[in-house]
Formats: sequence, C-alpha cells, structure tokens
Amino acid sequence: MVKVWLLLLILHSNGFFYSNGADMQNSTSVPRVVNIGALFSFNTSFGRSVKYAIKAAVDDVNSDPSILGKTKLNLILQEDSKYKGFLSISEVLQVATKHTVAIIGPQSSVTAHVIAHIANELQVPLLSFSALDPTLLSLQFPFFISTGHSDLYVMTAIADFVDHFGWKDVIAFYVDDDNGRNGIGALGDKLAERRCRISFKAAISPDATNEEITNVLVQVALAESRVIVLHLSTSWRFRVFSLAKNLGMMESGYVWIGTTFLSAVLDMESPLPPDEIDDIQGVITFRVYTPDSGLKRRFVSEWKNLTQADSANNGPLGFTPLILYAYDTVYALAHALDSFFKQGNRITFSNDSKLSALSGDNLHLDALNIFNEGPALRSSIYGVNMTGVTGPFRYTSDENLANPAYEIINVIGTGSRKIGYWSNYSGLSVVPPDALYSKPVNNSKASKTLLPVIWPGDTDQKPRGWVFPNSGRLLRIGVPIRVSYMEFVSQVKGTDMFQGFCIDVFLAAVNLLPYAVPYKFVPYGDGHINPSATDLVRRITTGEFDGAVGDIAITTERTRMVDFTQPYIESGLVVVAPVRKAESNAWAFLSPFTPMMWAVTAMFFLFVGAVVWILEHRVNDDFRGPPKKQVVTILWFSFSTMFFSHKENTVSTLGRLVLIIWLFVVLIVNSSYTASLTSILTVQQLYSPIKGIDSLANSKDPIGYTQGSFAKNYLIQEIGIAEVRLVPLNTPEEAANALKKGPHGGGVSAYIDERSYIELFLSSRCDFTVIGQEFTRDGWGFAFPRDSPLAIDLSTAILEMAENGDLQRIHDKWLLRSACLSQGTKLEVERLNLQSFWGLYLLCGFACFIALFIYLIQVTRQYFKHGTDELDPADQSSSSGSARLRSFLSFVDEKEETVKSRSKRRQMERISYRSSIGSSSISSNKDYAQSSPYKHDSANDAQSSPYKSDGANEA
Repeated sequence: MVKVWLLLLILHSNGFFYSNGADMQNSTSVPRVVNIGALFSFNTSFGRSVKYAIKAAVDDVNSDPSILGKTKLNLILQEDSKYKGFLSISEVLQVATKHTVAIIGPQSSVTAHVIAHIANELQVPLLSFSALDPTLLSLQFPFFISTGHSDLYVMTAIADFVDHFGWKDVIAFYVDDDNGRNGIGALGDKLAERRCRISFKAAISPDATNEEITNVLVQVALAESRVIVLHLSTSWRFRVFSLAKNLGMMESGYVWIGTTFLSAVLDMESPLPPDEIDDIQGVITFRVYTPDSGLKRRFVSEWKNLTQADSANNGPLGFTPLILYAYDTVYALAHALDSFFKQGNRITFSNDSKLSALSGDNLHLDALNIFNEGPALRSSIYGVNMTGVTGPFRYTSDENLANPAYEIINVIGTGSRKIGYWSNYSGLSVVPPDALYSKPVNNSKASKTLLPVIWPGDTDQKPRGWVFPNSGRLLRIGVPIRVSYMEFVSQVKGTDMFQGFCIDVFLAAVNLLPYAVPYKFVPYGDGHINPSATDLVRRITTGEFDGAVGDIAITTERTRMVDFTQPYIESGLVVVAPVRKAESNAWAFLSPFTPMMWAVTAMFFLFVGAVVWILEHRVNDDFRGPPKKQVVTILWFSFSTMFFSHKENTVSTLGRLVLIIWLFVVLIVNSSYTASLTSILTVQQLYSPIKGIDSLANSKDPIGYTQGSFAKNYLIQEIGIAEVRLVPLNTPEEAANALKKGPHGGGVSAYIDERSYIELFLSSRCDFTVIGQEFTRDGWGFAFPRDSPLAIDLSTAILEMAENGDLQRIHDKWLLRSACLSQGTKLEVERLNLQSFWGLYLLCGFACFIALFIYLIQVTRQYFKHGTDELDPADQSSSSGSARLRSFLSFVDEKEETVKSRSKRRQMERISYRSSIGSSSISSNKDYAQSSPYKHDSANDAQSSPYKSDGANEA
C-alpha cells in the first residue's frame, strides 16, 4: 500500500513539474503554454485591426485541440510606440526577455531591418506580413520570415502593367528609407527586364513637409515621363495627391500608379470624404488578392463583432487583406509548433556568452537568452502547408510565400473598380488567378487583357506617357550639309531652313503626331565634303544633338549608339560600272546554250538514235542492211528528229514510246533555243568586265565610294577590300569622270554607293549601269537617343504615311526622274544551261533504259524458244559460252520474221521425218514375220502377246 502511494506521489510530482515547465528555462517536456510576441503600433487604426485579428486567431487555436493538443499559445502584445527603427529596439527586447519562441511583427520594414539583427542573435523567428521590403528575405536575415507577399511581386505587377500599355519611362516617387529605396530598386530591375526604365527618381524625406513635397513634385512636372509610381506608407495617406492636384498634375496625360499602401488606405478608411476621393480620380493601385472561400467569408462576417467595442470608441475599423494574413500568421505558427513538437523538439533557452559579459550594466542585456531550437522552429514554419483564410498557405523552395497575386484597382467616382488581376503564374488577366492555376501557362499577348481604364482627367484614352521636358528648350535636330545629291537634303541659301526629300518626310511625320514637337534644325558639316553620318549619330550620344534628320542609313554600328525610326526608304549598296554594247559575231547562233548544254544535247541525239535502231532492227526493214548503211541510218535518224524530218517509220511499240518522249524533249529544247536566240539578236546587249562585288573583291583595281558614306568601312571590314584601293568621291561629277577614265587612266573600275543615290546618278548618265544585285539590305531613318519615345511615335507616323500614299508622293516630288533608255537593256547574255533541262533529259534516258530492258527480255525468250536449234550438236554438248554468244548475237541480228519462218519450217521437217521413220519400222516387221521358221496363227499371237493392240494402233 505504501508503494502505491509513493507511485502516485511520483506521478503527481511529475504532473506538477510538467504543468509548470513553461516557467523553466530548460524544459524537458512539451510545455502547457508557449509564449509568442506581437510588436505593432496599436495606437494606429492598422495596428488596432492587427491586434484584433491576432487575438482572434490565438483564441481559435487555443480552442482547437487538433492543432497543439493541450498546449496553449500565450500572446504578449508589445506596443511599438515610437514607430521608429532604432527606438523600437527597446520594445522588442522587452518581448525577447519573456522567453518568446516567435515574434509577430514589426509593422514597418524600417523597424524590421533593425530588429532582424536581434532575431538573428537570439535565434527567435520574426514573422511579419506587413514589412515587405524585398531585401529582408536575403541571407543576411535568416530568422526574418515573411508571411505576406514581398514588394518584389507588386513591383513585378507594376512593370507588367507599364509594359502592357507600351510605356518605356516611369518616374519613381518614394520615401527615402530602407523600404522605399529597396522597393524602387526592385521596380527598376523588373522594368529593365521589359526594356523599360526609371527615368527619374523623386525621393523625399520620411518627415518631409508639404513645401518639400511640392518642390519634388515640381521637378516631376518638369520631367519627360508622365507615368508616376508612388511607393509610400499608409501614414502618408493622400498628401501627395492633394499637392499634385494643386499643381495641375492630376489632369489628362498623367498616369498615377500606387503600390499596396494606397489600396490599404482605401480599404481601412472607406468610405472616403468627397474631397479626398476627388483628389485621386483615375489613380491605379494594387491590392493583395485572396481567393473567396468559406473560411474567409466566415472570418469577414465575424469581423464586425470582433471590432464592435473598438468601433464604438474610435470609429469603425476598415478591413484589408493584411488582416487576413495576420490571422493566418498565427495559424501558420501554431501548425509549425505542432510539427516542431511532434518531431521530438523541446523548448529550451541558454545564456548568450556575448551578452553575459555585459552583466552589471544598466541595459540588463544579460537577461536575454538564446532560443536553442530556433533553427528547428524556423524549418517547421517553412514546412507549413495549410489552407487558411487567405487560401493555400505554403512556401516555395526560395522561402517566399507561394502564389502571389494582386487585384488591379482603378479609382472612379465615389469608389473604385476592379479592372483585372495579376499573378506570377499567369501575368495580367481579367480572370481570377485561382481559376488559372489548373490550366497551362498562356503567355500570348491576347491573354494579357484588362478592362477599360478611366485615367486622370476623366478620359478613357490611353495617355501617351511622356511629354517634352517643360524647360523651354527646343530640340536640337542635326541635319547634314551635303555637297552632292541635294534632292535628299540641302540648306536653303541665306537662311537656316532646310529642304529635300528627307526634310519633307520628317515634317509630314511630325504633323501627324497628336502633340507639338518644339525643335530647330542645326546644320552639321563644313559644306565642302559630305559629313560622316556616323559622326553625326555619335554626337547624339554626347548630348550635342537631340536627334538627326537626313539621309542616314541604319547600320549595325549606328544602332548600337541610338534608336532609329521605321525606315522611310529602302536602300542598299550597289556596284556601278561603265558598260558598252555587246557586238554580234559569226558564232552568235551558239550563244543560247552553254558548252555543256550543247555537249549533252548532242550525246542524247546519238543515244536516242542508237536505242531506236536497237528496238527497230529486227522488225523494221528501214533499219536493216549493210553495217555502213546502218551507221548512216542511225546518224541521219538521230539528227533529223531535231527538225521532225525523219523519214524512217517506227513499227515496234517500244520504239514508238521512246520516239514520242524524245520528240517532246526536242520540242522544248528547240523552243527555248529559238526564244533565246531571238532575244540575243533583237534586244540590245550591254557588256561590262565587272561581274559584281565578288569580282571586284578578287581584282586589284581601284574602287570609288561617296565621301562620308558607311560604304568604306563596310568594304574594308565585311568584304575584305584593302583600304588603299578605295577612292573617296564627293560629287556625282567626280564619280562619272573617274569611271570614264577607268582604272588604267587614273580613275576607278567601279563606283559603290547606296541605291537611292545611284537612281539619281544613272537618270542622266546612260553609259553606266548597276552590276549585280544589292549586297546590303538597309534603309534610312531618323536618329534619336536611346529609348526616346519620339522615335516610336514617328515610326507610327511613317507607317501611316506609307499606307495613305503620302510617302510615295513625297518620293515622286523629289526623286522621280526620267531614266535612260539603255537602262532597260540587258547586261550580257543569259545563256541556257543544263540545269534548266536536266529533268527532261532524265525522263528521256529513263524511258530508253526501260525500253531496252523490256526488249532484252523479249529477245532472250525468243532465243531460247527458236534460236537454240541453230547450235551444232558438238557446241551444245560442250556448252561453249562463246558459241552460245555468237549464236545469240547472230539471232539478234536476224530479222524476227525470218527467224520465226525458219523455226516453223524446221518444225514441219521434224514432224515429216518422224512419220517416215515410223512407216519404215512397220514394213520391216511384216517382212520378218513372213520369213520366220516359227508359224503362229493370229489367234495364238494375240493370246500370247503381252501387248494388246488393235489394228489402228499398229498402223
């Protein structure tokens, strides 16, 4: 009995220590109570909302035995009264001294940057759903765990939104603190991936006054971009919009995009006063998307009951998606603790040797302890996979919360309207993201749609997104001063005006723009030689010019420096050389065909004649006779088919088939020869020793080019022509004189320039022509600095001009010239080669071989049927191969009718011979019977004979 009482006492003692294990630093069992902290500014409306959500979650967890069993969560609320990064250290230290295993918070990213170092030292997980600075998720802060979606994703959504509407430059307006700088840094990276950029960063102090904000907004108004991204905190509310409206920056043409801070303010303080809602008309903002579910609806319906007491004292509390994440943060921590305990882990703390050395100081830092199992709890948190009020709650391999998604909100009238969604899975869409997760990713532009947007100024027309900087300075457009081909661009003498084809195209394109372009033309060049277009383009990169207009070819080197508009004229390098008439000669009739064509054609005439002779020799008397006659017949028949004048008839089926196919080939060849010879003798032919750029590259003669053209570098670098061979020429007259002199008279063998110039050059110089084809493909365009929106808008205008015919009319005005009559003549002889006829010859040859094969089979069968009788018995017995071959050839040479007649005669002779032999045998038997010494009567003979035959059989 005593033993039983002792046992009960021991069990009671164990239970006592178990129940009080939470108060011990080194517990060896699952505690009844686990301390968790919460650090927020509970004196703000957002902080109060978070407090109610967290407390509701703790109560729900503690009332649910399926999560932590008998273990309860003890929530320690700590007011972050200072709401400053450094001053918040004291608050977090107070929470840490109470053996908390995790801290929910802080409210701001600035505070999180400071206290994350404390969390690292004490190994206490710091869970935050509102501190969304992307850099907090770096390896520097392993114990900072984001239970919300990082600002990296909302910046990605904004970048996709900007790219969707075709804007290239944005202005970033942000608070110059950790959260602002790092968020805008992420935005810049995502824009760069889409070939967009932040053109101006408008940073303001966290404690900026209205005057300081106004000064920054004035700088924004003077900038080029009209797309402004605001990245602030909820404490700023609508201050910036109110001041911007006073400056006229909320009118048509502007685009204002707010990050999630703006949607949080709209949700927390809805409905807004009319004057405030009027300040943000047409603004775009992003709200965290949470899918609809029964858990979410139940929590939202209970929200009013949870906040009823607070609303009575401090006014109604709004509801934002972050409240849902606050609730799920507690549940995620509870699930992680449950997994933590089931893995056999226990909560223990130990002294920090680094802090123990500070004992006795006034800060009492030695009271802080390290959570020994902090890394294990951290791993358990990242392993949580549950469904909460925010939907599926789990982490990806990069320790980010899965499935980030946002609603895109457009502020209109007295409220806001949802115009679409964004998720990192499907991008922009009008379909909720959770409906697309089960479908394959669709990255087509057609799927990236949004509902119509009402922009600032109450307009549904998409803003252009940029204007010329409001600095009063005109755009400096560089124009080359040419000394040749003035039709393209030239300066009017005595004025600062320019004219020409390129100038008219530019002016017409500018007039099509929906806005005014302040500019002035600035001449470039000395007026003595053509300036280098590459040097002109390079001066755009230095800022000397804001653009360049003229005959500027779009080359690879130049596109690396600037952006070009759509080409307004196609051009490319061509070779010009002197030409002379090609005189006819006595052998002109041979010109239509190449030597190979003549040789193959002659061979086929002989081949087809021989084939027809073989097929007709045994059946057609026209193809028989002495050998000399047969050779003449083959030659005559072969070449007479060229004129369809052959007199020999074909009687065999195979011969007729071959002849029909051959006559078809002859018909095609004759027609082609006749057409080509007619063209050669009637159309004027031109001759030039230059065959094209390849023959120029292989020669050593000098080559001319236009001074200032990109042709020089191209010929040296791409074609490999030595620089010493290149002769610069300034004017068309110099080029014409150099070509007339020739390479041996101090001139050049050829002149290379762009086709647009050459068309004017040849319009009045008929003794030159273009040799070969263009060996480059390029065009002319207007040059502007990198990422200039003006280049894009002018490209659209040029395409419109091409469609409505204005571009062609300007071309005809300046460049339409009457061409020389000789330009329509042919350059040299285009001879017909075998490549054009090999199919016909192949068909004919195939038919000949098939006919010969069938003929050989037929003759062989006839030989074995009729010809073997011709062999001598001695040859048949010895099976001599040469004898059989001689016999076969002799058989083939004979006429088929003769062979058949002789075979029939011999067959009759054999039948007659056998009949005569039979008659002789019967007569001999009768004589023998009469002279025999033995007498038998017929009856006895019949009975004794083993063969019974009647009289007919004997006969």
